[in-house]
Amino acid sequence: MGDMQGFHPGSLLEAKRMAYRKVCASRGSAAISQDLESEGLQMASLDMEWEMEKELEEPGGLDHFQLEHRPMETSSSGAMDPDLEPIQPSASPHGRFQRLQEDPNYTSHFSRTMPKSQRRSGACIAKYLLAGAGVFFVGLLIGLYTHRAEKQPEISNQSTDLLERVVQSITAEKIQALQREFQATTSEEDRVKGLAQKWEELGLKNVQLSSYNVLLSHPGPRPNTIVDMTTKHCYLPSGHSCDTWGNPSYSTEQLFAMATYSAVGTLEAEVVDVQYGSSEDLRRIRAEMNVTNKIAVLKLGQAPLLYMLSRLAEMGFGGSLLYVEPCDVITEQEIWWKAFGVTLNPGGDPSTPDYPSTDRSYRADRRNLTSLLVQPISTSLAKVLLYAPAMDIGRPCVPLAMTPPSERKIVNLTIGSRTSYGKVHNVVGYLRGKINPDRYVLVGGRHSSWYEGTAADWSGSAAAVTQIIESITAQARAGWQPDRTIVFCSWGGSALGNIGSFEWGEENRLVLESRAVAYVSLHSPVRPRGPQSTASPSLLQLASDIGKKQVKSCTEAKGCPDLNVSSLQSPVALDFFSSHLAVPALEFAFSANPTERARFLSEAFFPSESLLAETLDPAFRLHEAVAKMTAEAILRLSTDPVLPFYPLDIALDIQNKLKDDPLSRPDLLAAAASLRDNSSFFQSEIMRPANDPKERDPSHVRMLNDVLRDLEKSFLVSSPPPGFSRNILYGLNTQTPGFAILKAAQEEPDRSSVDQSLSQVSNSISSAEKLVYSGLELFENDPEDSSY
Repeated sequence: MGDMQGFHPGSLLEAKRMAYRKVCASRGSAAISQDLESEGLQMASLDMEWEMEKELEEPGGLDHFQLEHRPMETSSSGAMDPDLEPIQPSASPHGRFQRLQEDPNYTSHFSRTMPKSQRRSGACIAKYLLAGAGVFFVGLLIGLYTHRAEKQPEISNQSTDLLERVVQSITAEKIQALQREFQATTSEEDRVKGLAQKWEELGLKNVQLSSYNVLLSHPGPRPNTIVDMTTKHCYLPSGHSCDTWGNPSYSTEQLFAMATYSAVGTLEAEVVDVQYGSSEDLRRIRAEMNVTNKIAVLKLGQAPLLYMLSRLAEMGFGGSLLYVEPCDVITEQEIWWKAFGVTLNPGGDPSTPDYPSTDRSYRADRRNLTSLLVQPISTSLAKVLLYAPAMDIGRPCVPLAMTPPSERKIVNLTIGSRTSYGKVHNVVGYLRGKINPDRYVLVGGRHSSWYEGTAADWSGSAAAVTQIIESITAQARAGWQPDRTIVFCSWGGSALGNIGSFEWGEENRLVLESRAVAYVSLHSPVRPRGPQSTASPSLLQLASDIGKKQVKSCTEAKGCPDLNVSSLQSPVALDFFSSHLAVPALEFAFSANPTERARFLSEAFFPSESLLAETLDPAFRLHEAVAKMTAEAILRLSTDPVLPFYPLDIALDIQNKLKDDPLSRPDLLAAAASLRDNSSFFQSEIMRPANDPKERDPSHVRMLNDVLRDLEKSFLVSSPPPGFSRNILYGLNTQTPGFAILKAAQEEPDRSSVDQSLSQVSNSISSAEKLVYSGLELFENDPEDSSY
């Protein structure tokens, strides 16, 4: 090891040499220094003890990392180490560092040629003493490691049995009973008190209630209105006449058909059909007319709402009417007359951006988060305002579009929503870890609703989380304890912009930045529309594996639909933990309408969601499947010795994003290829030197886990486009496979935006590769190497 000066970041070959040398050196190969006879004798003895230890510890195993040490041969190339055999990295089927664990199926086979100097050195007394000590040591090893070998299979069986017990105890009937219990509560304070009491009864420790005084947006005393100035007809957001206001059957629905934190006031202007607000649509409109202070009629679903509204505001529009294209939700006929709500809050308390809303916090005046007057309307009202032709029943769906009228459509839009300060509450409970109690697996649900007085849309989330807690704490009472601490959370103010989770995250940011391992969301187990399951690239493989297994079981028994898991942007990608801390996140969910084209319809809150449980999952079988998948993910993340994160998946995702992007440069492609090569080597069999006892040291596994956890942090950017996740690894949709920030930069007229976005991507890839290097260096821990 004396000639090696450490791992050089730019050389994959040098990394291979380092890995091989380290394994050989740590096993005390006598062939490295034949002229040091006494050292050779000592190292040979250690070799014998280590080989016997491995054989007794793990008998009958299969060797996944076989190195045959042969006598030194002369090499004509100065670049190749004389001890290095032509060994190629072998990618694991799972791409994990499984060999850093205690592996009962592992054994190592070496064949050596003993140096002649060892056979002719040493006195007879030394030989007898050594032989006697060897016999004694062998006997001790036999007793010790035979006992360990008998116990090791039980560890694996216990892990499997634990998972089976937890999953089997989660049932649809229990979740349904919990939901009915939660639906009996009305105010949010009653909900959090009931949840806290329930979680304490189930065995969670240190259950805490936290409250934050935040700026909330509410509907005014009367609903917002749209008046057609041509016909002088006044419409409610649902499309019904203003004369019907007060009808108890939909009065609440009309009040909450609003955009929170919108500008307020009255605007009389011409309506302009902007379709989905794509670049082509906006370029066409710019060429046709001056849009200053006009009202855009915008379809939801294909891009983040905040991004589209920001572009409309930049163009000079004064307001926007939002609706859902019926061809995107063709199975939902009732959507024609449904009003809905949206939030314009990107996250947290608007009056305390980027810092927690505590009693002494400075309050910024941010009652309106946009200069636009924004109002959601029903599809039927959009059809009237666009002069769209009637649809023929039974024929293919034709998207709504404005028919050129004989005169311009002028409307009077009135927004009367209000803002005031109010309380938002969270419930947080802990199940302490045994080995790494300062590493947190966060599990988040919600207990808040968009429409006041409804409970079915949030209680399914609270019931599923509580059922998981009941199942896991039952095992804890029997003596089991996770390796890492599990933090169960229920958030308030979720519909208004994830306010509860943002405020708690901002308050505990310094702790979470170093301790949070993963975020598992149960925001909405079963939803009427929008994306299904989401996982960040680090956890995509784990989520896919769990999903396939559980859905197959669910399908065979109860008829669950297929589950699509992607790393595309969804509500969980915008939460504080995934977007601001880049904690690897996943969320399992079933969607009745998961159409990719309408991916961002999940941003709309429809009143039908209050009847979600009764309409989409009356038997609660889908809730049961989601809860079981979530429980398995929690157990894997909290108990696996090496976190189930996959650096190679990130590298492959980056290459795919850059492959066909017109903005890709040769240096970006080269950097992505280098990251892939090093990530592949990082996960290969060569970088699993489990033969060295030091690699079984908990501190090394802990450092390795921190490298795996922090890899996605390399891809945080400070100021993404509005509505985009700060973790640029999340894509927008399958039609935009590249980096979303590059796509957004292309649509800006200023070239500097493109250059800035390219620099952000380049710096992220470089940062990720440096982190992979630091992971590789964890294996280079020879105390005699001065460069380490």
